[in-house]
Amino acid sequence: MAATLLREISKDEHERARLRSRRMYETDRISDLLTAEERGEIRANEKWQAVVADKDAKLFEKEIIINDKDLKIADKDAQIELLRLQVDELKAINAKG
Repeated sequence: MAATLLREISKDEHERARLRSRRMYETDRISDLLTAEERGEIRANEKWQAVVADKDAKLFEKEIIINDKDLKIADKDAQIELLRLQVDELKAINAKG
């Protein structure tokens, strides 16, 4: 009877050990999946940050070009205004003479 009881206890311990091992395997597997997912999200985030930084750099370059063009237009406007003033002076001189 004692031997039977010891066998039953041994079977119960063996079953508990199997269940514990199975739970640990499942927990490790879930942890590995979550870690892989997190790493993927980090890589995707880094990739998008690089894309955004590249777009920002290109946008900055375009803004520099636009500012340069604006300055050239302002310069041309000033030249046109100067020529208009000269034409008005010539008209005034012709009107007197």
